[in-house]
Amino acid sequence: MKKISVGIAGYGKMGKIREQSFQLSNLIELVSIYDINEVSTDPTVEVCKTFDDLLETDIDAVFISTFVNVSADYVLKSLKRGKHVFCEKPPSINAAELNVIKKFTKTSNLILKYGFNHRFHYSVMEAKKIIKEGKMGKPLWMRGVYGKAGSIDFSLNWRDYKKYSGGGILMDQGIHMLDLYRFFLDENLKCESSYLSSLLWEIENEDNGFVLLKSDSGVIATLHSSATQWRHKFLLEMAFENGYINLDGILSSTGSYAPERLVHGFRDSEDIGKAMGRPDETLSEYEVDNSWQLELEEFTKAIQGSHAIEHGTIDDACSVMTLVDEIYNKNSRQ
Repeated sequence: MKKISVGIAGYGKMGKIREQSFQLSNLIELVSIYDINEVSTDPTVEVCKTFDDLLETDIDAVFISTFVNVSADYVLKSLKRGKHVFCEKPPSINAAELNVIKKFTKTSNLILKYGFNHRFHYSVMEAKKIIKEGKMGKPLWMRGVYGKAGSIDFSLNWRDYKKYSGGGILMDQGIHMLDLYRFFLDENLKCESSYLSSLLWEIENEDNGFVLLKSDSGVIATLHSSATQWRHKFLLEMAFENGYINLDGILSSTGSYAPERLVHGFRDSEDIGKAMGRPDETLSEYEVDNSWQLELEEFTKAIQGSHAIEHGTIDDACSVMTLVDEIYNKNSRQ
């Protein structure tokens, strides 16, 4: 089977992670790279001076891991040049940028996928499976914390400047949690209220975001996205009428959010004569992160025509960015 030839636009941390996933696949051949900085890589890979030069190389698909302010433009340019596209999150500065792309895809057979990588973690996939079994009953509420410690030079990071990123820690990390809320509920959410502020650093974007959400069916969800979480934390708790599911920790390239655990249990007897509030639990711990390979596999299968894109579709991207826009517009700190 002919390999899929690809180019990478943006050869920073994420571009290199994607390159590593290519090396574990027998379906991908990296042909070219474009980055605004000088690049040192395999001499067989062509280094381009501009994004347009990258599109001129003999490639079938483009992986976009650039600053957010050019992501939507690069996606549309690539599609118009007949290239399949994989784009990292955040997908755009705002939802309006994606509407143009969505309109184009309606008359195109090209594959477009966005990198909401957390959906491919084993704990997340298992939690979704448990929910789909139906024994948990209807969802009641969700509560999420996703936080990291800003480094000493945090104030110099490109993500802290709106002209490059569009937003701060909510766009950088919180967007993953927002996507998971949608994924687990199979419905959209609206922002009831939000408080986004730079509590520590003198930066343009927020270093903490507190958000209250409500789904179309009335499920309440809260989110705290933080760059002042000195011990890295990923926690997503979900309550249902018959039980609960907790995702505690997630495997990442740094390993600082590990271990990755899934805990679930069913509502115990309400007989006041018994010990309430301590139901039996099932604990699963995951030691391997194959999310990058699984995500790439969905993309390559879609290009080959054997599998449709189910995760990270243009509809997923549009919906989550519509929610992000609402959160920023309803910021009570303004």
